[in-house]
Amino acid sequence: MACRAGAGLLLCGVAVVFLVLLEGTQSVYIQYQGFQVQLKSVKMLSELEGQGMPSPRLQAQSFQPSVCHHPALPLDLQPICASGDAASIFQALRTIAGDDCELCVNVACTGCG
Repeated sequence: MACRAGAGLLLCGVAVVFLVLLEGTQSVYIQYQGFQVQLKSVKMLSELEGQGMPSPRLQAQSFQPSVCHHPALPLDLQPICASGDAASIFQALRTIAGDDCELCVNVACTGCG
């Protein structure tokens, strides 16, 4: 009986891993100025910018956009914050994401259908 339960858990674990991998292969990516980010990460930018801002003192000490200091900033967007053009890159990514990226209207988008 214990073997049967263990086999069921193993099969369930394999199914979960497969679904996670499948989701990763179906993601839409935007490539811009050497950065490759997921479309869903770019869509999160507006949400994060609408949330509470970091302290003004922290912003004054940094030339980065305020969203770079947000703890929920997706990992694939964080390297952009190290760029001197982070604000303009984020703006360009938001524009590209708004141009029907999921339908591959913009050449910067890959993995869409």
